[in-house]
Amino acid sequence: MADTTEAAERMALSLSQGGLQKATARVLAALMFADTDSVTAPELAEQLGISSGSVSGAIKMLSTVGLIERVPAPGSRREHYRLREGAWATLMSTQNGMVQAMFEAADQGIAAAGENSPAARRLEEMRDFYGFMFRELPVLLDRWKAERGLPRTGDR
Repeated sequence: MADTTEAAERMALSLSQGGLQKATARVLAALMFADTDSVTAPELAEQLGISSGSVSGAIKMLSTVGLIERVPAPGSRREHYRLREGAWATLMSTQNGMVQAMFEAADQGIAAAGENSPAARRLEEMRDFYGFMFRELPVLLDRWKAERGLPRTGDR
């Protein structure tokens, strides 16, 4: 078994420099480099030397954006987590709960600010950007899946 600790920590550093909180970046890297199909939160906390609260927060964030998922583990009382199959495509799709929430927040903000206000103009750009991405990303993701030999959106 290879020691991937250094590579995982380098990845976590890159992810945190890219904007992820340090604990979240380390949990994501640990899941990516895991030697098993799934990992429990206590295992992550012990492996990374961080608090269970930090792991819990990281799991919640990574689940919200669609990168990880909870999986059944027969015979275990603990919840198990793994990197979601197709995680990177999910991150860029409407399945990303955070992106959907941002779109909805922008739409609600426009209604609250009044359509002709400076705030509404800024919020309209945000909403329109996410609307554009939601319309265009399925085609791009289908191309990605075709390159990987995966079923296209709606084929499952």
